[in-house]
Amino acid sequence: MFDEEFFENEKRDFTMESFEFQNGEVLENVKVEYMTYGTPKYDENGLICNAILYCSGSLGSFAGINKILPLSFEGCPFDANKYFFISLTALGSAGSCSPSQTDLKNKFPKYSILDVVNFQKQFLAEKFNIKHVLGLIGNSMGGFVGLTQAIEYPDFQDFIICGVSSYKVAGHDFILSRFVDEIIQSDPDYAKGELTYSLIRTLRIACLAEFNFGLSKEALRAKTNDELSIEFEDFGNEMIETDIYDLKYCNRASMEFDVEKDLDKIKANVLIVSCKQDPHFPPELDGIPMSKMIKNSQLIVMDSELGHLCFNELENISYELKEFMDGFDDC
Repeated sequence: MFDEEFFENEKRDFTMESFEFQNGEVLENVKVEYMTYGTPKYDENGLICNAILYCSGSLGSFAGINKILPLSFEGCPFDANKYFFISLTALGSAGSCSPSQTDLKNKFPKYSILDVVNFQKQFLAEKFNIKHVLGLIGNSMGGFVGLTQAIEYPDFQDFIICGVSSYKVAGHDFILSRFVDEIIQSDPDYAKGELTYSLIRTLRIACLAEFNFGLSKEALRAKTNDELSIEFEDFGNEMIETDIYDLKYCNRASMEFDVEKDLDKIKANVLIVSCKQDPHFPPELDGIPMSKMIKNSQLIVMDSELGHLCFNELENISYELKEFMDGFDDC
């Protein structure tokens, strides 16, 4: 059993003694930023048996779980009385072990999506003695993490909810990632490992390349050019708070993601949530073919002008989510 203090809806920090990357590099005193909410339940061995892990999108923090909070009331799909939710800031993202948090900058070990999975799996074991989770909810890059976990550790979870995501980064999305990588590497100051005015400007340009891939084309077209110009500027100004080295490493890990040939290894039940207007992962290229390649999978195609950001409107598919979640006992 754990102290009730660990089940409060607030940020907490945990330090793992060490973490080994796939490439063999090891970091010590590894920080993990996380939060929990909900109601932990225990099996006959005293182990938490109703844990659901939430994985945010690229460089997102533990706070990404706020997207599902509106559906966590009694009787809702993610009823906090039935489930115990854990959300952590992923490996590579500011707040947890990352280029910026360690101050290693461009000396930080190169990491893959599998490293992100192993990082959170080790944290769950060390902090909560969790060897099995009920499920995982992953949004965007968090979906990459969910699929990779289900492939590499097929018995670790009962279900995966993979939202506005894909089984590989390819086509237009690969080119976008490649373009962001090219922008960052083109700045000679990147190799210095220290923040300069030039790098701040480069970071802003690299982030602005992503602006067009959030909201749907319809939502953008409905705005005036003056409105778009203001939002474009504001987006760039907000994103300079991001660390350019965190962005570079995360973008590279995402760009190399491809699990198409291994989808048949998944044992968990998978719910795929796509959005008709998603400019990143349109259903016809990602969600629909993925649903055909994964056994025990279901597909929901949302209609939302928020496009890739449609996880902010999950209440619109509350009935479908509840129907899926009712298939899993909390313990």
